[in-house]
Amino acid sequence: MAQSSSTVGAAAGYRPSATLPFAAEFRRQASRRRTQLALGFMVLLPLIVLVAFQFDSGDDDGGGEFSSLADLATSGGLNFTLFSLLVSASFLLVVVVALFCGDTVASEASWGSLRYLLAVPVPRARLLAVKLLVALAYSGLALLLLAGTALLAGTLRYGWAPLRSEVSAQLDPAEGLLRLVAVLGYLAVVLLAVAGLAFLLSVVTDAALGAVGGAVLLWILSSILDQITALGGIRAFLPTHYANAWLGLLSTPVQTDDLVRGCISAIAYATLFWSLAFWRFTRKDVTS
Repeated sequence: MAQSSSTVGAAAGYRPSATLPFAAEFRRQASRRRTQLALGFMVLLPLIVLVAFQFDSGDDDGGGEFSSLADLATSGGLNFTLFSLLVSASFLLVVVVALFCGDTVASEASWGSLRYLLAVPVPRARLLAVKLLVALAYSGLALLLLAGTALLAGTLRYGWAPLRSEVSAQLDPAEGLLRLVAVLGYLAVVLLAVAGLAFLLSVVTDAALGAVGGAVLLWILSSILDQITALGGIRAFLPTHYANAWLGLLSTPVQTDDLVRGCISAIAYATLFWSLAFWRFTRKDVTS
């Protein structure tokens, strides 16, 4: 039987598709301290917020919008989960996703182990694809741990009550839970842009801290520019412009226009960044 040109000269039984299995890389990343700390903090944060609410002195100093949101948070498990997502979405989740996606390749390069992985030999495109999928899996797991812990702890403490917000009528628990699931889904899509940016920087640089920090700083810069109304319609092309469109899922009726635009924007940015990452990595000289 004739051999394909891609396997001529390869060791007997060598199959590129069998190198670096997803499960092996997933277990490898699970053993890392940064993975354990990041996931642990996702579980710990709702508990910290829950304990903080127990120190409420009852004094009303006119805390404004945040104070009213905090009042809603203690009115049921669904509302507590919504509050936890609200205080985490704009920064904490961005940092966590940037950590998982920005550290994955750059850390291998900084340790000097990247060239040994390629010498196994693992095809470059496969190595990058597996690392990206594992990073996305842990990012999704972090989001689920945050929401799941908040829902469980909030329900045990405040009960199973209707979902309330300042932009909608009260929603019964079943519908409120569906809205929360939709919020999680939208946040996951929006965070794909962060994942793409961090992953691209992870391929470009050998410094993991630079990739993670660079992604977070560029996301913050985009958020700042989005507040400058003088930019006009240009703001709609910023990756953060529709980051808070998930609030439309809480309105009555649901506002879907910005949700659709936000999904398109995030997927477009993520696809662009990942494409550049694969293009760069398959052509760069790996010396570390």
